[in-house]
Amino acid sequence: MLSDTCELTMKPQTAAANALESVLEAKPGESILILADDVREDIGKAFAQGALKLGLWTRLVVLETPKDDYRTEPPVHLVEMINAPNQPDIFINILRGPAQETPFRIKVIKLETRKGRSRLGHCPGITMDMLTDGALSLTKSENEKMQKRARNLLARLSDVEKVRVTAPAGTDFTLSVRGRTWFSDTYINWKDMKWMNLPTGEVLVGPVETSMQGTLVADLAVGGIGPLNSPVEIEVEDGKVQNLESKDEESLHIIREAQSVDEMAKHVGEFAIGLNPKARIVKEFLESEKVGNTIHVAFGNNMDYPGDVRNDSANHQDFLVSKPTVEITYSSGKTKVIMKNGDLFV
Repeated sequence: MLSDTCELTMKPQTAAANALESVLEAKPGESILILADDVREDIGKAFAQGALKLGLWTRLVVLETPKDDYRTEPPVHLVEMINAPNQPDIFINILRGPAQETPFRIKVIKLETRKGRSRLGHCPGITMDMLTDGALSLTKSENEKMQKRARNLLARLSDVEKVRVTAPAGTDFTLSVRGRTWFSDTYINWKDMKWMNLPTGEVLVGPVETSMQGTLVADLAVGGIGPLNSPVEIEVEDGKVQNLESKDEESLHIIREAQSVDEMAKHVGEFAIGLNPKARIVKEFLESEKVGNTIHVAFGNNMDYPGDVRNDSANHQDFLVSKPTVEITYSSGKTKVIMKNGDLFV
């Protein structure tokens, strides 16, 4: 039998166990609560099998999903379960990923992280092939290598105040990160950040919400939509979306609907650099945003990020850019190009 270091297709329970152990630092004897939508129950079972393999006290709860509607509020029995006196050490959310359910997912995250005791792996839109062939099919050594790369990048981003991004499709914007905290989802930060999306693979920051200026052209994918048929051009002034253009009218409709949720849904909430070597451009943005040699920007909520963040929108939507050139400016005024045409210098 091949070991998991040379499998071309990884067993789902092995991939789940690797993520639990390498990313969430699961230890034998700890407890885990896995929430799985009924349409993702097979993935929930893979995580349960992986958790049992690691010696965790494991509970799998399957949530009913309406076929022709979108949820806005967590069901009462789930709220009671999460608020139980003895919260589990780890939560895993195996949920479907439509943009229309982002407010529902944000409320679930807030419930799970409210007491600050548990670690959370949040997986909106996760698919089985992410575990077998995609961004979650990382061995423990591959996770360690990506984590080292993230730490090296974070060291280079220390004391950065400004970011400028340009790209061949037309992207040209600046934003301020002065006083903001860079972090990575590739490992647990026990002090500042004990939850992340799975799969992992980003270094990110919550920029100053009124600072973004210029043009963002998403030419690869958009959260809640997937790979694009036509680029989406976004004009931003003082951190707020002023205009949207695309030949893809269906995508424009979804984006406008998402940004009409509340006032802050149009304000910048995240800037991120992708690092995952196995991530692919797929329908579910959960994986696409981790693709190496890309950057993405999100508009909307960032209140769960460490440090000083202020975007309390009920929505969060990401936009992925190919072949970016990223120039950073330090507090001293010195500038440095850390990525050129998608090649990251770490």
